[in-house]
Amino acid sequence: MSENNKQNKTRAVITSLKNALLVPLISIVLAMILAVFIVMVVKGEGFLTSAAELFSAIWKGSFGSKTKLYTTIVNATPLIFTGLANAVAFKTGLFNIGVEGQFIMGILFAAMIGLIPGITPIVHIILILLSGIIIGGLWAGIPGLLKAKRGTNEVVNTIMMNFIAVAISDYFVLGPLNKPGSATTNKIQESAQLWRFMGDKYRINISVFIAIMCAILVYFFFWKTVQGYEIRAVGLSPDAAEYGGINVKRNIVLAMVISGMLAGLGGATHLAGVQHQGYQLASFTNYGFNGITVALLAKSHPIGVIFSALLLGALNSSALTLQVADIPKEIVSLIQAIIIIFVAADYLFKWLKQKRKKGAMKNE
Repeated sequence: MSENNKQNKTRAVITSLKNALLVPLISIVLAMILAVFIVMVVKGEGFLTSAAELFSAIWKGSFGSKTKLYTTIVNATPLIFTGLANAVAFKTGLFNIGVEGQFIMGILFAAMIGLIPGITPIVHIILILLSGIIIGGLWAGIPGLLKAKRGTNEVVNTIMMNFIAVAISDYFVLGPLNKPGSATTNKIQESAQLWRFMGDKYRINISVFIAIMCAILVYFFFWKTVQGYEIRAVGLSPDAAEYGGINVKRNIVLAMVISGMLAGLGGATHLAGVQHQGYQLASFTNYGFNGITVALLAKSHPIGVIFSALLLGALNSSALTLQVADIPKEIVSLIQAIIIIFVAADYLFKWLKQKRKKGAMKNE
């Protein structure tokens, strides 16, 4: 019996992995094939030649040298944080469009704390990280509370809070925190800067390890704790979860707060590890919005978020190399859009399938 149980568990794990990876992999392959066709049209070359040029440019631009590799990791790191933030919301059946605003507020408050002189380095870095966690959680908790208590749509509320975050950030960057004669703040204190373990020449820093640790912790939280089980249960069926004695409203607020904490932490580490100063925002940073793509591609799995963030980071890093190869850099956005369409289609088909099952059960 024990051998049979082990074999059944192994088969279950393999089936689960296959179901989780199949659609994302197909989406990536189809997106790349369509991108090749676009390159064919633009350059007037054959399929194989266009494919070779496209993939060669992407590889060289993202992994072709030590500098490119580090740049890809730097680009992927904030996407791990925002991908995790979106994944937590998705697992609860929520759509936290406000990850962008929570990320921006994390950057702003990290800049505020980072500019304070005379703090011991370890304490200063801890304060920086805590500032991002706290403001991100509070910023996401507001629409979460409104959703739980008033039933208001979290999508609308979080979108509005994104614009508020940009306005607040620009007010402080151009006002109280402004570096005279610029549209930035002063550089944060050296004691507040995250360690760049490959030297100051490269921007890669320990935030990548913090991001990976967060992914592991979110995985442990979802699948190894009672609270994580409750959040996933709410995402699968709020009515069934409530019938089973789970406090749905509390878990909605909790999930939004955790989502915001991850986004705010991402913003704080980006400021402390990469930017070192706040900038006026002409538009959104797009890290929060790209995090939606990361979470969708990873099927909201925390470990999968690491790999999908790396993929998007690689695509973003290759934009300049694509231009040098006379391939429009917009093809990166096109690939991401195609991936979203295919992955979202999978969710739609599953939703329609569940709806048909419910209809069939009612008819019986």
